[in-house]
Amino acid sequence: MADVVFITGATSGFGRAAARRFADAGWSLVITGRRADRLKALADELSAKVPVHYATLDVRNADEVKAVVAALPEGFKQVKCLLNNAGLALSPNPAQSVELEDWHTMIDTNVKGLVNVTHALLHTLIEVGAGASIINVGSIAGQWPYPGSHVYGGTKAFVKQFSYNLRCDLLGTGVRVTDLAPGIAETEFTLVRTKGDQAASDRLYRGTTALSAEDIAEQMFYIATLPDHICINRVEVMPTRQAWSAFAIDRD
Repeated sequence: MADVVFITGATSGFGRAAARRFADAGWSLVITGRRADRLKALADELSAKVPVHYATLDVRNADEVKAVVAALPEGFKQVKCLLNNAGLALSPNPAQSVELEDWHTMIDTNVKGLVNVTHALLHTLIEVGAGASIINVGSIAGQWPYPGSHVYGGTKAFVKQFSYNLRCDLLGTGVRVTDLAPGIAETEFTLVRTKGDQAASDRLYRGTTALSAEDIAEQMFYIATLPDHICINRVEVMPTRQAWSAFAIDRD
């Protein structure tokens, strides 16, 4: 029986690229996301290669998550790898000018959504045991602050600490947990963050070489297919052309 990967946020970016990468290697796919048309198109594309089960899912809804997991068909129930990829950033403006609703959306998706899916699949992953993996998509924002990151950076710091603490609880089960923290990557991320401002997205990526969705998907696949006795706790991946900057100083 083929190994099964459960991917959240599979309708674009890292999630969609991961579905293609795992399919190329023969894994069975459970792909989830909020956009049904994109999910179906991806399932149609990949089902010629591997078994695919897809379900529309808003990870913020705990009952919906439980229902999707409970309804997994035979052949898809024994999830070996969970890719907690669903997440977003909003309002890259100073905190004092951001709507509270945007903060709540990031917390509900990046924190509660990740927790909902992890909790629903945890016992399954423990049953699979040695070689099972939870890969949580964090961000360099969880480690390095910058203007306009406010709640987004806070949620990704949660992802890092949740991953570390989960590792402690899962010691002895064989289940690995990794915080995969990308730097700048050219996906729909900035379009979502700026609520459709294509010019802002273009400015961010212009004149440099960002990571691609496929770059991160390759890291996901590598982590998930390491020998059973190896766990990478955290991977921070930046493009070569990105680095840290000096501290900001307010001057008279």
